[in-house]
Amino acid sequence: MTVTEGMQVPDFELPSSSGERVKLSDYRGQRVLLYFYPKDLTSACSQQACDFRDRHEEFQGLNTVILGISTDPMKQHDKFIAKYGLPFVLLSDEEHSVAEQFGVWQLKKMYGREYMGIVRSTFLIDEEGKLLKQWSKVRVKGHIEEALEAVKAL
Repeated sequence: MTVTEGMQVPDFELPSSSGERVKLSDYRGQRVLLYFYPKDLTSACSQQACDFRDRHEEFQGLNTVILGISTDPMKQHDKFIAKYGLPFVLLSDEEHSVAEQFGVWQLKKMYGREYMGIVRSTFLIDEEGKLLKQWSKVRVKGHIEEALEAVKAL
């Protein structure tokens, strides 16, 4: 079953860039902006991560934690964080189980080739773990402002 707005988000646990395994429930009492992205160190994903990095303190001031998820292994996440100075936690979903739970693991097409991968998406989860808002097939340009406005509106 895919997570939908208004629904309680099932808890999950993944390895994180903080060196520990992180559960969604670890963040109860705070809002979570959970964003799924296709691949570390690619141009659009780097731009998106830098946008979140540059507005990170504003989200923190609004009691909102940013978590990024891709299927990249932790070693790759470590390089990504080091290169761009990312201040938030990245989670590794190598088995794409959480991506499937959120309905973002989908058939993609590029250059006439079909493959399974993450469709760039963002989910805003409230302090009790309920999904408030989701953005699917996100375009990087302007997305950070949209997400920040949604958090401010709460």
